[in-house]
Amino acid sequence: MRLKAIKLAGFKSFVDPTTVPFNTNMTGIVGPNGCGKSNTIDAVRWVMGESSAKYLRGDAMTDVIFNGSSERKPVGKASVDLVFDNSDGSLRGEYAGYNEIAVRRQVSRDGQSTYYLNGTKCRRKDITDIFLGTGLGPRSYAIIEQGMISRLIEAKPEELRVYVEEAAGISKYKERRRETENRMRRTHENLERLQDIREELERQLSHLHRQAQAAEKYKELKEQEREKKAQLQALKWQTLNEDYQQRELKIAQFEAQFESHMAEQRGADSEIEGLRLEHQEKSDQFNEAQSKYYEVGAQIARQEQKLEHQSQMALQLDRDLAEVEKAILDTQKSLEEDQLNLETVSEERLMLEPELEMLLAGEEESALKLEEAEEAQRKWQDSWDTFTQRASEPARQAEVAQTRIQNTEQQLTRLDQQIQRLQEELQQVTENPELEEIQLLNEEVSEQELAAESQQARVDELHEQVTDARESLEHQRKQLDEGKARLQQMLNRKATLDALQKAALGQGSEAVSHWLESHQLARKPRLAEQLQVESGWERAVETVLGGYLQAVMVDDLDPAQHWLDSFKEGQLILWQQGTESMSAAQPDDLLSKVSSAQNVAGLLAGVKVADDLGVALAARTGLADDESIVTADGIWLGKHWLRVTREADGEGGLLARQQELEALEEQIEDLDIQVEEWDADLEANQLKLRSLEQQRETAQREQQQVSQKLITLKSQLSGKQARAEQFALRSDKLNKDIEEARQTQTLERETLEELRMAWQEAMSAVDEDTDERQRLQDERARVQQLLETARMEAGQNKDRGHQMQLKMQTLSSREQSLQQAIDRLAEQMTRLRERREQVMENQNRDHSADLDELKAQLEEMLERRLSAEQAMQAARHALEAVDSRLRELEQNRADAEKKALEVRNELEKVRMECQALDIRRQALVDALAEEKLTLKDVMENIPDEANSEQWQADLEKIAERIQRLGAINLAAIEEYKVQSERKVYLDAQNDDLEKALQTLEGAIQKIDRETRTRFQETFDKMNAGLAELFPKVFGGGHASLELTDEDLLTTGVAIMARPPGKKNSTIHLLSGGEKALTAIALVFSIFQLNPAPFCMLDEVDAPLDDANVGRYARLVKAMSEKVQFIYITHNKIAMEMADQLMGVTMHEPGVSRLVSVDVEEAAQMIDQ
Repeated sequence: MRLKAIKLAGFKSFVDPTTVPFNTNMTGIVGPNGCGKSNTIDAVRWVMGESSAKYLRGDAMTDVIFNGSSERKPVGKASVDLVFDNSDGSLRGEYAGYNEIAVRRQVSRDGQSTYYLNGTKCRRKDITDIFLGTGLGPRSYAIIEQGMISRLIEAKPEELRVYVEEAAGISKYKERRRETENRMRRTHENLERLQDIREELERQLSHLHRQAQAAEKYKELKEQEREKKAQLQALKWQTLNEDYQQRELKIAQFEAQFESHMAEQRGADSEIEGLRLEHQEKSDQFNEAQSKYYEVGAQIARQEQKLEHQSQMALQLDRDLAEVEKAILDTQKSLEEDQLNLETVSEERLMLEPELEMLLAGEEESALKLEEAEEAQRKWQDSWDTFTQRASEPARQAEVAQTRIQNTEQQLTRLDQQIQRLQEELQQVTENPELEEIQLLNEEVSEQELAAESQQARVDELHEQVTDARESLEHQRKQLDEGKARLQQMLNRKATLDALQKAALGQGSEAVSHWLESHQLARKPRLAEQLQVESGWERAVETVLGGYLQAVMVDDLDPAQHWLDSFKEGQLILWQQGTESMSAAQPDDLLSKVSSAQNVAGLLAGVKVADDLGVALAARTGLADDESIVTADGIWLGKHWLRVTREADGEGGLLARQQELEALEEQIEDLDIQVEEWDADLEANQLKLRSLEQQRETAQREQQQVSQKLITLKSQLSGKQARAEQFALRSDKLNKDIEEARQTQTLERETLEELRMAWQEAMSAVDEDTDERQRLQDERARVQQLLETARMEAGQNKDRGHQMQLKMQTLSSREQSLQQAIDRLAEQMTRLRERREQVMENQNRDHSADLDELKAQLEEMLERRLSAEQAMQAARHALEAVDSRLRELEQNRADAEKKALEVRNELEKVRMECQALDIRRQALVDALAEEKLTLKDVMENIPDEANSEQWQADLEKIAERIQRLGAINLAAIEEYKVQSERKVYLDAQNDDLEKALQTLEGAIQKIDRETRTRFQETFDKMNAGLAELFPKVFGGGHASLELTDEDLLTTGVAIMARPPGKKNSTIHLLSGGEKALTAIALVFSIFQLNPAPFCMLDEVDAPLDDANVGRYARLVKAMSEKVQFIYITHNKIAMEMADQLMGVTMHEPGVSRLVSVDVEEAAQMIDQ
């Protein structure tokens, strides 16, 4: 594998996209200082994953982005690509099959870095993993920049070891070992947490098992109660259903009766209507027959009058006259009614005649206006035709374009409507409740996931708090136990000191104690208890005062003469209380070391103090006979004597012991208070721990509930998403249709624009005729408006006139009909009056006709009257039959209506009862449905002997049993099941973790073995390579690598070098040039061992002289057969060795540019 090219854009001074090709294995990069040569090396280091800005010669990662110059603005991002040729398959793994590998890193101003591998976004770790073991990396030995030579040589052994590891290719093993150790650490932590959880679960399961048993019993009883309740409701439903069915039968019967009565009523109505028409017809026939009968009767009467005597004729004429008079009256009445109606109709017709005339006149006028408008239209058309003949073609084109524009606009309107319709349908699909529910479910699932995470975090937090609380509690218990132990030790020490102090103060003598008790002096303090001595001088004061320290303090010594009579045995010292002035004490007097002197000045007078025995002995000769001197450790000297007292028990003297007792009392008091506080804190923390454990149990239950709810929600979401797919398909189809319509709409708009342009062109061609055309168009609009107005007005007038004519015709027809009826009645009235006059004339004149002829005529008339009478009787009978049938039908109709009303009332009553039963039935069904039961299933399971009373009693018994169970935790069943499963799962996890731990430990051992082996082999090879290359670089001498420790996993590496003519020494004692050459030899020995694909050297030859540069360049040239070298140099000798020179210039301030020169091609051009 070799570096093929570097592509830079916006990186440091390379602001423009720049490609740096590497076509040979010896590429030299040259250019003046500050032109950006080293930026190429920084680019390589940056892409390989360098995360520290200081190694890129910057303060922040965004410093690699071009920050602007005097002529250029800053850019927003930097990007560098490294293109590798992998045709030899050097890279292993999934990228072994790629002939070319492209690695890119990009950073923006917000500091976000992005990595790409062959164009695919990846992680920084993916980039570093590719180069593990290849010798490449952001800080590997393959990239040696300015100053790195000195860092390499002066590196600490631990730092130098890194280069050996990279050369050995064990960096990936170290990475794996680190990851394995992290996994082991996490596994140990998980095991500890798991063990705590398992112990906690065992306690919970024991408690939950009892609760679950009670809950199971409760659920069993509740299920029995539920079943009994359901069956009781089913029994009630069965009873209600029987009542309901009975009422349904009644309803059917009542409905049949009601329909029967209604049918009778409708039949009667139909017959009544027919009979009324028939009655009218029969009445007319009867009137006509009666009229004929009367007429024939009148003729017979006249004829008989002729035959009979005058008196009989007169009598008959009277009867005829009465009948005629009656007929005249009836006819007169009908005539008056018809005349009245005729007058009404005539008046209405007369009132409408003026309006009709006006309408007809308006119709004629509007017809004339219409003719005038049509004539104006024809004239305009003639003018327009004349005009169009003159300017036909441009106008025609404009008209065609205008028509097409209108059509296109209409098409666009239709497309808008189509799109709107499709969008409305799409909106309906989009607003599908399923989608809203899915969205809500998604939100709820997200909320539940957050809640689950939050709850898990809460459980973990509470678990940590419980663990912390337990650790704190254990620490407090330990602290409390230690405090109590210390307190007991102090109490024991105080008791011991008290006993010693009492013995020392004489309180141990029974005789003295009894005497002191008898004189109320036992509670009096001792002198030693009243003295306060400067720290360090207790032994000195005790040595001088001696037995006086046991003195009993009294207020006055005068009563002693009475007390001493009863004192028979022992030693007793009484000391009168009082405080002497200390002003006379000198700094070197022992009295100055005592406060609260209590009248001891006399005993301490003349006693001086010395810091040690040497000082005391030196001052002894200057003492007066009544003076003495004492040291701090209790050595007492006079001018001619020395006294030393040492206690055999080693417990010190009275005063020291007294001060220790006082200090112990304070410490005991403080510690006792502290122990009480610790005890209270321990109790409070125990309560807190119990509270935290309860909170954790609650949180775990809530977590399980949230998890269960999350599973349910996800199941619902999956179902709804499946149903929403159909809507999605329809939505896609609608979107596609909308898109097609919009595309068509775009095309139509483009066509519309083209047509408008064509129209404008056509209109511009007729600009000369614009005024005339506009006048004609305005005239056309006016004429059309007049024509439309005239047509509308003519049509409206015609319609109104036609309607009025129809109404007049109706009134005329009615008037004619009434007039005809009046005429008939008038004729009848005339005939009747003539008849009446004839009868009256017959009454007044004598008939002398021929008797035979009269008889013959009479016989004929009698026959005619008989026939007329028969016809009249038949018509009367028919009329009476119709009347009778009509009355019968009306009675039947009334009876049917009455019966139908009664049946309907009963039917409504039964229906109301049936509805109430149905509501009660449905309420029972709904109650069953609320319990997720169906009536059919319940009915199938009801025993045959079941009855409501027994089932109610059973329910009461079950309720009593449930009541006796007390408080029930229903969640305990599921929780017990879940926790049991969790316990099994956690046990399996524990086993898996232990096995994983063993596997990880084995893996680490294997990695360590492999690391040691590789490190040792690589170290030996590097050592041999360094020993071989060092003499070549220096022209002699010797160099080697040495291990600083025996442990190959942690040992450091040091370099020992001996240039020609010098003694063997460490590298730090060499000169700068020697260090550089040694570093070069070390790097090249690493390359010989594990050659990196390429090596970048940044002015490595800077500290070398020409001779050493030559040796360095020749060595690089020799190694370039296997390794690709890219080096930056200012040295001409090094430049001459390059096969390709890359010149970096900065013609534009702050902007680097590249110039590439192939040395061989350049040499050939020179030769030519």
